[in-house]
Amino acid sequence: MRAVGYQHSLPIDDALALSDIELPRPVATGRDLLVEVRAVSVNPVDTKVRRRAAAEAGEWKVLGWDAAGVVVEA
Repeated sequence: MRAVGYQHSLPIDDALALSDIELPRPVATGRDLLVEVRAVSVNPVDTKVRRRAAAEAGEWKVLGWDAAGVVVEA
């Protein structure tokens, strides 16, 4: 799964602030849906979270919950 993530809370104008990354494809379980995202937006809350929330060591943090797409698995 493609995503945009970060590992360190760097200034947004830093070239390493956000990175295009590849993550394992998630699996829908329980009451989850797997959505093939076609469009995203950046919510003002995302910018605040990025400034304050570092990822776990060696892990990626992915922001953004405002998305539109097609359900591919239920």
